[in-house]
Amino acid sequence: MSTLMFEGFPKDLVVGDLADGSVTLTVDAAVYPLEAVYGAAYIFIDRCFVLLDRPKAGSVSVTLTDKKGAADAGALRQMAGEFANELLTQAWRQKIVEENRVLLETVTMQALAGATATPAEPSLDDLANFDFTEEAFDDPLGIAMSWEEKYKKKTPAEVAGEAPAEGAPEGKP
Repeated sequence: MSTLMFEGFPKDLVVGDLADGSVTLTVDAAVYPLEAVYGAAYIFIDRCFVLLDRPKAGSVSVTLTDKKGAADAGALRQMAGEFANELLTQAWRQKIVEENRVLLETVTMQALAGATATPAEPSLDDLANFDFTEEAFDDPLGIAMSWEEKYKKKTPAEVAGEAPAEGAPEGKP
């Protein structure tokens, strides 16, 4: 087992293992909530095997192992740095959610209340008295044309640019 200490990281908090191609970060649970650790770990599961453990009370260890195989020291250091940055991002996001929880709940409740407050459905009498004979609305661009109208099979005369003969059924010359 070849254990690596990475320059720029606190001693004993980040340890790499070249033989396994893994890096282990020990995270203080008082600084980073467990939800933030889960969020950061989730971001990495597409490229790393992620193992979470609680080596002692008040801390969480995160072991990241490259899925492609043994990684070199530079790749392990980069993986540890990216995880540390993502962990900070997730912790900040968690803090923002906690601080704005009341606002989020209020907006959500108002949206749900508005969605359920539908106007009363028309009665049978309203439907019976409805005038369905109105002319179609004006459509100068032809946007409301039905699929059948737009893509109907053209006759040879229509392809040649001629109008269909008088009295001839549509589609036949």
